[in-house]
Order: sequence, then C-alpha cells, then structure tokens
Amino acid sequence: MMEQAPQGVDPHIPNAARMYDYFLGGKDNFQADRDLADMVLKAMPEVRIGTRENRALIGRVVQYLCEQGITQFLDLGSGLPAQENVHEVAHRFAPEARVVYVDNDPVVATHGRALLADPNRVAMVLGDVRRPEEVLADPEVRALLDFNRPVAVLMMFILHLISDEDNPQGTVAGYRDALVSGSYLAISHATNDVGSQKIDRVVDFYRKANVEFTPRPGKEIGAFFGDFELIPPGLATGLGPHLVWPFIDPNTPLFIDDDMARMAYAGIGRKP
Repeated sequence: MMEQAPQGVDPHIPNAARMYDYFLGGKDNFQADRDLADMVLKAMPEVRIGTRENRALIGRVVQYLCEQGITQFLDLGSGLPAQENVHEVAHRFAPEARVVYVDNDPVVATHGRALLADPNRVAMVLGDVRRPEEVLADPEVRALLDFNRPVAVLMMFILHLISDEDNPQGTVAGYRDALVSGSYLAISHATNDVGSQKIDRVVDFYRKANVEFTPRPGKEIGAFFGDFELIPPGLATGLGPHLVWPFIDPNTPLFIDDDMARMAYAGIGRKP
C-alpha cells in the first residue's frame, strides 16, 4: 500500500525526525525511514536505548529548569510529539509554563499542531533552527514567549544534525544573544571523542538521509555555551554515580549502556 505524505514531503527520502520517532516506537514514519533506521540499529543496537534515555533526560532537564523558576521554553528541533513532551513535564511543575516547539519537517509540524491543542500555552512552529533570526521573529514564537524575561532554549540532540558548513556555532550564538540574564541553554550532542567505529558507521548511514550526522569533540560542544555559566559538573559524558548533575538521581546513569553514554555530551548553561 502506498504511504501518504503531506504535500512537499518525499516519503522515499529518509528523515532524521521520523527515524527518531521509529527508534521511540512511534508510527509517524515511512518505509524509507524504517529501512535506514534498521540499518543504524543493526550497526549500533544501543541507539534505541539511547534515544529513549534522551527522552528521559529531556524530562529531567525540564524539571530542573522549572525548579529554577523558568516558565518559558523554546524547544529547537523538537521532532515528532512523543510521550513526556516538554510541555507535559513543564506543566506538571509549572502549570503556567509556555512552550514553543520548532522543527523544519512539515510532517512534524502537521502532527504537532494536531496534537498540541493548547494555543494559550503551547505552539508548534515550522521553522529552520539554523536561522535563529527567523525563528525568533516568528509571530507564534513572539506571541507565547517574552524575551524580556528568562527563557530556556533546548537543543537536545539536534546540533549534531547541523553540518559544519551551516555554521552551528553561529546558529547557537544567535539564540544565546537573544536571551536575557537568568536564561538557560541545554544541549545534548553526540561525540566522536571515544573513536568508536560504531559511531563512524552511523555517520555513513545518515549520509543517506535528509541531513548529515556530525558528532563533535567535547571542546567544540563546550564552545556552544559561549560565556554561559555551566551547571556543575559542566559538560558531562559517561554519566553515572561519579558524575551527576543536580537534577539526576545519583543512582541512575544517563544511559543504560556505559559505552553509549560515552558517545554523547550534555550540559546546561545559565546566562549571567
């Protein structure tokens, strides 16, 4: 049976957001997405666990930020709606919180708008994360978020989907510069510091998709925070009881698989 796709979407080209949905067990994906995702999983089965753990990490990050008094969230490269979305977690701890999701995939935007029926507190915006000036000027973004007050910008496992040619450092700086003192930036990012052949194979597989997969060394990932003050212990990898953020249960590692944990960095920075 032929799969139906929104106008302008080619279902035969694998898409990173829909592959992520498949890793999470979702159904908003096409055969091309599933085929490439299965190739990734064959080379690196830990990806499915890591993807689910990343969702759990996002929830812990949002909880921590709410506890710091943050009630405004800009989730960049949000992907398809899944369980424990940013707004669901945020509203559990701060019912007045406002959340804007941004993604450049029309499938994501269509499903998001259909599922996020709370226009006074939640919005789904079709936009290119690589163009901060356009995202920040979007009327829907401006309608919900007041940039004269602290905002938390979430870039969770999105920056490694932006190639070096698209100037990711400049992209993140565009968002940092728009934030007032007391705002936060949260980043999780794949790394090649461990020199794993597995992650090299994943890079090759993603070349067949709609974006590149660009793991980066910790030094480059840390630079995304600019002059923001990192929450101790700073940029973290290999998380476990010996290396714990204040919002993580010390008995629960970030990733179930230790090798998988070393393939990613994560951190939260606060604008002084």
